[in-house]
Amino acid sequence: MRVYEIVFIITPTHTKEEVDSYTDQVIKTIESKNGKIVKVDKSTKRPLAYKIGKFKEGYYVILTVEGDGAMVAEVERRFKVSDFVVRFLSVRVDDDWKRVEKMKVKRGANSKGHSYGRASDARGSAANADA
Repeated sequence: MRVYEIVFIITPTHTKEEVDSYTDQVIKTIESKNGKIVKVDKSTKRPLAYKIGKFKEGYYVILTVEGDGAMVAEVERRFKVSDFVVRFLSVRVDDDWKRVEKMKVKRGANSKGHSYGRASDARGSAANADA
């Protein structure tokens, strides 16, 4: 199972209840395709970075999901035919998470092996400078 972040913007002409209902439909679609919802982040109406069509604001929804490419393709297909969604973006983030974890482990190992600012390092540098 891969981890994806699916971000979509819903038009501001809809009510908060309609936004919640549509988001629930998207979640049901994901679950019907054997996807697992990790996190749901719904925001209130926010201004867009630039005008999209005739809209200057919209409802942002960010879903973090586990699933496969077929699940993401189905969700994107439904976004394309929906009047609710102005823009959407699906990004695979599991590789980024793995890379971050590797870096944390590597930095932890490096910090154990190095002793920055120890007195013996300073004396060794001063001794070499005098020679």
